[in-house]
Amino acid sequence: QVQLVESGGGLVQAGGSLRLSCAASGRTFRNYAMAWFRQAPGKERAIVARINWSGDTTYADSVKGRFTISRDGAKNTVYLQMNSLKPGDTAVYYCNVDPPMNDYWGQGTQVTVSS
Repeated sequence: QVQLVESGGGLVQAGGSLRLSCAASGRTFRNYAMAWFRQAPGKERAIVARINWSGDTTYADSVKGRFTISRDGAKNTVYLQMNSLKPGDTAVYYCNVDPPMNDYWGQGTQVTVSS
C-alpha cells in the first residue's frame, strides 16, 4: 500500500523557517515528478512547488525565492524548505506525485505563521 506521510509543520512567527518532509512507502517515486501542495481555510488546494525526476524545479509565484523543494531518492523522501514565512503561507501542506493521484493524499501537515 502506497503511503505519503508529511511532517515538519508547526507554528512559527513571520520571517521564520520550517522544513517539511514527505516520506514515501509502498513504492519508489524516484522516476516520478513530486510536488508540494497547500490548502488554506476556505480555499482550494494549490500546487506550491514541483520537482521532476531529474531534479528540475518549479514554484508558484507566491513562494518563489523563499521555498526550496528537494528530494532524496535513496530515502524516497521529498523536502520543502520554507524561509521568510508569511501569514499568507498558513495552510495544510501535502505532498503527492504530479499530476496528483487521489489515492496518494495523506493527512498533510499544518503550517501556521503568526504575524
